[in-house]
Amino acid sequence: MDNPEIAAKHPFVRDEKPGVYYWCACGRSSNQPFCNGAHKTTEFTPVKTEITEEKKIAWCGCKHSGNKPFCDGTHKTL
Repeated sequence: MDNPEIAAKHPFVRDEKPGVYYWCACGRSSNQPFCNGAHKTTEFTPVKTEITEEKKIAWCGCKHSGNKPFCDGTHKTL
């Protein structure tokens, strides 16, 4: 399995409204932290995530989190 590209060595912290989001798993999207279809030439697929209430989310930016799509601090070790 290929490693994803590191989009950022920090989380993308955003206030999100309830809804369905597709987190970029490949690191190639120009719409970080969300998918824009750039993965189509890779083995990666976006991670579908449903947010049920308005809240602040720390989306993983390094694409190596053990708790995808959310940041777990892994970027600090890359």
